[in-house]
Amino acid sequence: MYINKAILYGNLTRDPELRSLPSGIAVCSFSVATNRVWKDKNGAKQESTDFHNIVVFGRQAETVNQYLKKGSGVYVEGRIQTRSWDDKTSGEKKYRTEIVADRVQFGPKSGSGGGSAPSSAQAADAPKGKGKPEPKENLATIEYPEEDINPEDIPF
Repeated sequence: MYINKAILYGNLTRDPELRSLPSGIAVCSFSVATNRVWKDKNGAKQESTDFHNIVVFGRQAETVNQYLKKGSGVYVEGRIQTRSWDDKTSGEKKYRTEIVADRVQFGPKSGSGGGSAPSSAQAADAPKGKGKPEPKENLATIEYPEEDINPEDIPF
């Protein structure tokens, strides 16, 4: 049995680019940055960033192009593929390794305050019952488009 599976969570490094194949199928390409942080032998913090080229097809490509932009968080599942072609100007063979996405899920909306529910430890420290209720902090919310949503347009 062979497995070719890539799973990433990162941020877009550029706005998605939407094109169409001659058959009319939509193709969207974008790049995702992932970070890795570790401590070296001396205990100093080290950081490394990797950049991944992503390609997505069909209705999902149109959705990615519509809702994602540079800096957006995204979760991608797919397969790794390397393409090759002959460069028209130099005549040399070129290669590009990319992830062909089967699933793309949008991360939290960028720019939101990142509000979250209090942890169980915070809830245990909160006074119970007596006194005025604490004002609730603003939680991140999903903003839906103004137009009607067609269930057939939902990519999952």
